[in-house]
Amino acid sequence: MSTYTSILNWWQSHQLRCPCDLDRLLQRFNPRFVRESCLLEGWDIPLDTAEEVFRSGTVSQFSGDPKALLQLYTQKQCYEYLREKIMARDDMDTFLVLEIHRILTSGTYAEPYYLASGERAGEFKKQDYVTAVNAVGVPARDVGKELDQLMEEVSGYCGSDLLRAAAYLHARFENIHPFAAGNGAAGRVLVNFFLLTRDHPPLLVFSQDQDRYYACLTTFDQQKDARPLADFFQEQLEKFWKQ
Repeated sequence: MSTYTSILNWWQSHQLRCPCDLDRLLQRFNPRFVRESCLLEGWDIPLDTAEEVFRSGTVSQFSGDPKALLQLYTQKQCYEYLREKIMARDDMDTFLVLEIHRILTSGTYAEPYYLASGERAGEFKKQDYVTAVNAVGVPARDVGKELDQLMEEVSGYCGSDLLRAAAYLHARFENIHPFAAGNGAAGRVLVNFFLLTRDHPPLLVFSQDQDRYYACLTTFDQQKDARPLADFFQEQLEKFWKQ
């Protein structure tokens, strides 16, 4: 039996009857997911600080950038918003994406640049932004249509290769680049919402592997091939859950 199959079987052996059951199962995962996601965005959060916030909602000692701490709290708030939706197996739609983004980036969009340009948390980008070499994402005027199509496509997925579907969801979401900022953080949360509502363990992207992560996203941008990202996702999932 493969490592991935063993992890999947272990996860599905748990009977999740209420959000508290999910909290217990993700007790070790959530702080690590948030820390690694913050590191990918350039914010250094000690793991013990993330664990303390998820455990008690407070921080006793933290001497870093207050903006980094804000990223941690918004991630926790986002999980609290999603936990009952996960248990109810709610579908993904554009409204959910906007709300996830609003929660995650409420502090980010307080920056003068975004205020002056009309960009707001929980709203699609108002102008085009360079996202990679020679890439600007989907034009701002087309974001709503493209995201609606992606949500309909992925929400209707009934196949068994969930990691491939999750990789496609993430790569296409980042390719659309619907927001002025916060696309990566929102996209990684969406991946886990998709997986968790299908009785599949969530995954995190280790910041030490970020070069491969971004290379897989670039491969999708250039070749529309999500397989490298799906393989990477499986490696990352195994790396955490086999510990």
